[in-house]
Amino acid sequence: MKFRSVFDIIGPVMIGPSSSHTAGAARIGRMARKLFGREPKWAKIHLYGSFASTYKGHGTDVAIIGGLLDFDTFDTRMSESIKIATERDIKIEFIEEEAIPDHPNTARIQIGDEKEDLELVGISIGGGKAEITELNGFDLQLSGHHPAILVMHNDRFGAIASVTQILAKYEINIGHMEVSRREQGKEALMVIETDENIDPEIITQLEKEDHIIQVAKVSE
Repeated sequence: MKFRSVFDIIGPVMIGPSSSHTAGAARIGRMARKLFGREPKWAKIHLYGSFASTYKGHGTDVAIIGGLLDFDTFDTRMSESIKIATERDIKIEFIEEEAIPDHPNTARIQIGDEKEDLELVGISIGGGKAEITELNGFDLQLSGHHPAILVMHNDRFGAIASVTQILAKYEINIGHMEVSRREQGKEALMVIETDENIDPEIITQLEKEDHIIQVAKVSE
């Protein structure tokens, strides 16, 4: 793994105690919040490996909930996040899982409200960094360190080209892109990280394409 600066190693400005178990966990929760697009009414957090065994002492629980409340890693409200969530009538459940994960700092987060729900798997990879490795059953790699869009679409020829052509029209440079699908010819997911934030008008144009099911934006 490559680090760009000393701050990537020691972690970001944050409410402690641990960059991996606190800052990284908060970023997993906050990415879930961004992808869901609003504050959830309930949250089930499944913790694996090191997260499961030390989450109370290292503040992983308050960090994930703080992320779901859209608190940044340095937000002084982080330590009171569970209390704040309870006051907002958000139902919270933590589940300690015994299964051995691929990465020791793994959380599966399920959140939702009366309209819809979302499920993702996130890992804290050190130095306060986190990645999303699964979203609603689709495998992906999303760091959250760059602006990104997630495009749910019908798996058919020309679908990827139509999206990249629209981004090229607006001079949006793609830094990383991957496509995941459960089954050929069914739904597929594009994950596109870009060098620039994507304006709402571009999202609107993407959503007008007949093969696009949903577009979600993750800002830097």
